[in-house]
Amino acid sequence: MTEIRDQIIAYLQGHAKGKRKLKDIADALKMSSEKDTASLKKELDAMEAEHLLFHTPENQYETREQAGIFEGRISMNRAGMGFLDREDQDSIRIESKEQNTALDGDTVLVQCQPWEAYGRVVAVLQRNKDHVIGTFVNGSQGLVFQPDDAKLQGRLIKIICGKDFAPIEGMKVLCSIVRYGTPLQLRVEQTIGYKDDPGVDITSILLDHDIEAEFPAEVMAQVHDIPQEVQEKDLAGRTDLSKDITVTIDGDDSKDFDDAVSVVKNDKGWVLKVSIADVSHYVTWNSPLDLEARKRGCSTYVTDRVVPMLPHELSNGICSLNPHVIRLTLTAEMQINKAGEVRDYKIYPSYIRSTERMTYNNVNKILDGDEELQKRYSNLGTLLSDLAECADSIRRERKAKGAIDFASAEAEIKVDEKGHPIDIEPKERGHAEEMIEDCMIAANVTVANFLKWQEIPAIYRIHEEPSAKRIKNFVNMSEQMGHKLVIGKADIYPNELQRYLESVKDTDEYQVLSMMMLRCMQKARYDSHCVGHFGLAEEEYLHFTSPIRRYPDLVVHRMLRKYSFEQCTDAEERKNDEQLCQEYAEQSSVRERESSDAEFACDDMKKAEYMQDHIGEKGEGIITGVTGYGFYVELANTVEGLVRLSEMHDDYYAYNPDRMELVGQRTKRTYRMGMKVNVVVLAASKEDSTIDFGLRGKNGKVLANHKDPRDKRDARRKQRRNVKEGRKRDGRRKRH
Repeated sequence: MTEIRDQIIAYLQGHAKGKRKLKDIADALKMSSEKDTASLKKELDAMEAEHLLFHTPENQYETREQAGIFEGRISMNRAGMGFLDREDQDSIRIESKEQNTALDGDTVLVQCQPWEAYGRVVAVLQRNKDHVIGTFVNGSQGLVFQPDDAKLQGRLIKIICGKDFAPIEGMKVLCSIVRYGTPLQLRVEQTIGYKDDPGVDITSILLDHDIEAEFPAEVMAQVHDIPQEVQEKDLAGRTDLSKDITVTIDGDDSKDFDDAVSVVKNDKGWVLKVSIADVSHYVTWNSPLDLEARKRGCSTYVTDRVVPMLPHELSNGICSLNPHVIRLTLTAEMQINKAGEVRDYKIYPSYIRSTERMTYNNVNKILDGDEELQKRYSNLGTLLSDLAECADSIRRERKAKGAIDFASAEAEIKVDEKGHPIDIEPKERGHAEEMIEDCMIAANVTVANFLKWQEIPAIYRIHEEPSAKRIKNFVNMSEQMGHKLVIGKADIYPNELQRYLESVKDTDEYQVLSMMMLRCMQKARYDSHCVGHFGLAEEEYLHFTSPIRRYPDLVVHRMLRKYSFEQCTDAEERKNDEQLCQEYAEQSSVRERESSDAEFACDDMKKAEYMQDHIGEKGEGIITGVTGYGFYVELANTVEGLVRLSEMHDDYYAYNPDRMELVGQRTKRTYRMGMKVNVVVLAASKEDSTIDFGLRGKNGKVLANHKDPRDKRDARRKQRRNVKEGRKRDGRRKRH
């Protein structure tokens, strides 16, 4: 902000209403001439256009805070009501008539005075979507366009088609938004396929999140020019690690291996080497490959496919640390003491020859004593047992510092050749998975520490502490579930939360409490400033270990090469790279969110599709959320469904928002977070990604219908109304 703007803001913040007119500001800034006043008016107009200031009908100027203006992302429910979340305050509600063309996810400015619960959108700063995906369906007056997004289905929409375009029932298309507002004007840009064709469902979700499977021609042309074998000249200036016993450890189905580990036990503890694929050697800055990787931000892993950040020719080929071949790497070599602390380290360019491609399953079996596998991989010597000891010590040290280990039940959805889900179960997580996680975190912390203290531009992974309001709500909920969390009056420390989770680990409510605490956390994101990672209890953290599938890792590799390996000392270059790192961090955070949303959307859709084949089946679940319209129940296979209040006919239930529970007014039966309940699958919709459960009583049947007296009164009114309408119809028949 310019100096004059700082002065204007400072004046307005220090003066009460009635002293904020143009003349007041000009006098305060000693701008008395007509020329000065005109210049000031021009600056005020510019600030008003940028929504930094607001002009009242009384010709007063106000800052955002004085005008009751809040900035944030608007979220909307299916009924059309908008919400803007505020830290440590209630969300602002925004009725549809006050939304000013805003759509779900847009970044907006909302005006809401302290005494008001409802606000209005005064400006849309950034659009979340510039396209809409939907299907042509038969309506009362022929084919109509139905958006996939249920939040848009109630809006008036106008479709613009090309002359040669002929819509067909079931055709799914991508449309660009031509004009926001009412009606929402859309132009058909691309035919995706037909809604029941295999794979079209997931393709539609990916495209809706700007995730395109195909790579542009210029990108593939660059890929084809890259040799698929390491050249002799590429080895110059690199440390030879090809004779070290080094392994990759990944899932059974993994094809891109970007991290390898090697460990040697010594008197001080262990020398751990984490070697990462040197993708930056092949993906040069601002090349077509780089621009496309930057645009994508990360790889996306959905139910039946991977949309990679880099073409498979790279991610599965020359950049993948495949076994028994030379590959270029960057290595973080760490001396880990017996307490699990990194006591010394060095980071350098290298090349390796992976000894074996190991899987989590096989490593877990070897560590559990599988003699056949131990014999098969005897060439690794004591590598795996040494690695387990080293990683376990790192984990103990992380825990001692306060790293929070959230319980998470990730789903594994198995599909047939047509993409139809045939089984869902929680992913197993064993010792091998934890070992690799611990080694990668150690490497990420080490590289972050190096870049920060060398003042090298970088993209950090930051995770800020949770808001006091969210933690307070969690404390209240936890106490109602019988578990007390004691925290300090000032700052919140991760070790306080970690000790709490440890104390409830063996209880039935652990999974829900862990999930609730996770929801209290801020979202981790990327930033060029190192502010620490709350969840990991680390002062410095970044992503270094996955440059094949994350763009920030690729940038970190480039900065290491430029400022550490090649010793660049140009101050102007450094300043420019700092700005670029912030730009890339913001872009990567956006793309990561889109990728994550797409992954969740695909999982939700496939879970609903799976449950369509299991209507009427019974099971036990745990309550994971309670609202005014019902409560959510999660089954052992991670499928979550809603028990609707409208289906709970055994009593009239009142919602207590403070205790987040539903209480029967007659029976006093209570449903709250963490409770186990028996349910039956009532309905499921793949199109809406929804699953409805009903409650089962002790006898295994759906709870009997016992309606509230108000329901009976409404039923009598409806009956009387039907009788009257029937008499009118009968009267008309007689006259004719």
